[in-house]
Amino acid sequence: MSSLIRHITIDSADPYALAAFWAKALDGSLGDDDHPGDPEAAVTSTAGSLLFVKVDDRKTVKNRVHLDLQPQDRTRDEEVERLLSLGAVIQGDHRRADGSGWVTLHDPEGNEFCVERSAAERSKG
Repeated sequence: MSSLIRHITIDSADPYALAAFWAKALDGSLGDDDHPGDPEAAVTSTAGSLLFVKVDDRKTVKNRVHLDLQPQDRTRDEEVERLLSLGAVIQGDHRRADGSGWVTLHDPEGNEFCVERSAAERSKG
């Protein structure tokens, strides 16, 4: 049997705070044993598991790996607005006049991630 990805690990200055953002973003939950100040915090969601670990070095360059989110019950633009209200910031807007494209955001610690069109939007062309 091959290996499975148990979770994706993300370096963080404040694991609990960043995990709380991602728990809201992914409609997931923090581990019962995760508390402010912990050196790590986990988020579990239907999308998978993310583990945030305390690293004192600040982020200085572009991520080598990033998450691409696809909204399930709203449009891309509605999801972007929701994520902005949670504390994300737009890094690059790649939406096109024909409705295609994506938006690149930064989470509260500056990690890049993208929001693509929903499956319903993709099926319309």
